Parts: sequence; structure tokens; C-alpha cells
Amino acid sequence: MKLKDGFDSNYRYVLVAARRARQISGGAPPLVPTNARKPCKIAQQEIDAGKIQFITKGKKEPAPSAEPPKAEGK
Repeated sequence: MKLKDGFDSNYRYVLVAARRARQISGGAPPLVPTNARKPCKIAQQEIDAGKIQFITKGKKEPAPSAEPPKAEGK
């Protein structure tokens, strides 16, 4: 299988399509006009049309400190 544009692996493509297919089967309306009936096929068509975006979780940045910075020299 050729790597889809915008995806770092085929595995991620399958995960995104499966999650979107679950949303469609749960009642979410399709984002593209289609004649397909199967949620998986509709999800693939939405991804191919560029209608689906995904976010990967990376390393979290440490939260900023709640204390104000201390003034030096006084």
C-alpha cells in the first residue's frame, strides 16, 4: 500500500479512518457528497478529499510556573 499524503505511516491512516468511520456509524453526517453506504469507505473518501485533520500527541511542555518572577538586585 502506498503511503497517503499527510500521513507518516499507513498504520496512522488506518487509525484515523477507523475513528472517523466510528463517528459516521454513530450518526455523524458525511463531510463529502457520496453514494457509498459503508462508513469505512465514506471515511476514506473524506480523507482523500482533505476534509479530515488529525493531531498527534507529542511530548508535553512543562506548565509555566504560577509564581511571578523574582526581582533581582533589590
